[in-house]
Amino acid sequence: MGEKKHLLAVVGNNSSKSYNRKLLYAMKELFGNDVDFVIQEIKGLPLFSEDLLDDVPADIATIAQRIEQADGVVLATCEYDHAVPAALKSFIEWMSSAYHPFTDKPVMIVGASLGIQGTVRAQMNLRQILDSPGVNAIVVPGNEFMLPRAAAAFTEGGQLKDEHSVAFLKQCFNNFMAYIDINNSSRLAQG
Repeated sequence: MGEKKHLLAVVGNNSSKSYNRKLLYAMKELFGNDVDFVIQEIKGLPLFSEDLLDDVPADIATIAQRIEQADGVVLATCEYDHAVPAALKSFIEWMSSAYHPFTDKPVMIVGASLGIQGTVRAQMNLRQILDSPGVNAIVVPGNEFMLPRAAAAFTEGGQLKDEHSVAFLKQCFNNFMAYIDINNSSRLAQG
């Protein structure tokens, strides 16, 4: 049996109360025995500004290094006005200008929202952003985990209530693990 994969899971907003944070902690509980699942906050990071590129904040450099060292990244996004929140967009702007840790990095997108559509538009928006020059992430295709009605989706202990949601999340996650393996094999063959 090989070494555990190391995943960095990013809470993609800056709110103190976040259903996406709850979703990532539920994922850590589900998958933490099989992978090293580290949750990364982005709240408190400064808004991206080219004026700061000559003196990049230390937190930005630290997170960029964590992404580079990870086998894959899980990005959890909520949906604000049919798009990703400003904090997540700003974070990715840092990661595509000061550093480029997402280049060829396998990424899984998940999202939780209060509405019935989950985070469908935000996830489409995030896929476009991650595909842009300077970011160049490789997002696992066809595996979109969206948790609607998030306020009622968790038990008091933070687990997902719905067994169908859990089963689908496991399927998406297993596909992501396979995607990381395929990506690693491809890199070894090329290099």
